[in-house]
Amino acid sequence: MTFRPIRIVGDPVLRTPCAEITEITPGVKQLVEDLLENVDMEGRAGLAANQIGVSLRAFSLNIDGYIDYILNPHIVALSDNEFQDDGEGCLSVPDLWFPTKRAMYAKVEGIDLDGKTKIIEGEGLLGRALQHECDHLDGHLYIDRLDKEVRKEAMRAIRNMTL
Repeated sequence: MTFRPIRIVGDPVLRTPCAEITEITPGVKQLVEDLLENVDMEGRAGLAANQIGVSLRAFSLNIDGYIDYILNPHIVALSDNEFQDDGEGCLSVPDLWFPTKRAMYAKVEGIDLDGKTKIIEGEGLLGRALQHECDHLDGHLYIDRLDKEVRKEAMRAIRNMTL
């Protein structure tokens, strides 16, 4: 297994929108392998490529034993009348959890390693993870979505983190 260290809040790669994958190269295949291996650890629900320092649109998921990946994902549908506001955390903002409003359902469309259309959709935790990982690929962290007062609390906690 190739261990890939997680980039932490403050690293500019996390705030840079990721580039579309235009060709399935051996490097892209290795990236997918690394994403799948590194998400397959306890406490990990998803891992975006930029969280391991690669600015390409790819992420992996590990939701209740469902492990998968997608390239060039974009959200194509969200529930517009059902929401969840559970606590959300992030490997790049370690040990901090804050209530984050998300759509209950999300549908993401992208491609697989053969360049074929791939769709991942779900609700609850899977729906949350799809939105969270797409946010990463757009250069956003979940803390950007927090209500104003909660975001202030989160920013204080981040400033006090010992990394």
